[in-house]
Amino acid sequence: MKITIWILIAIFLLSGVLHLANPDSFLWLMPPWLPEPILLIYLSGVFELVCAIGLLFKQKWAGWLTALTLIAIWPANIWYAFSVIPSEDLGLITAAWLRLPLQIPLIYYSVKFARTK
Repeated sequence: MKITIWILIAIFLLSGVLHLANPDSFLWLMPPWLPEPILLIYLSGVFELVCAIGLLFKQKWAGWLTALTLIAIWPANIWYAFSVIPSEDLGLITAAWLRLPLQIPLIYYSVKFARTK
């Protein structure tokens, strides 16, 4: 398996576990216009774990589901990037904005994985 898929597996395993183990720690990332933020945090954690396991076992559907999951969380990441602009924490602002373009190659490799299986 290519290194990018292993990176996706690691990211999704870690993030999925953290979403389920401590959902409250993700509340600050949730846009106020989303309903039921705790439920959405749990759901995203479950989806991330399902994607990671599917990728690990080389399931074609896992590539598509991973891409869809990344696309589904992108609006919240965009909202968060804009919401930290008033902050004076340059590290927080940089991290918030760097994660947006970094999702593009992750989506690309997820789709590429799905198409090669």
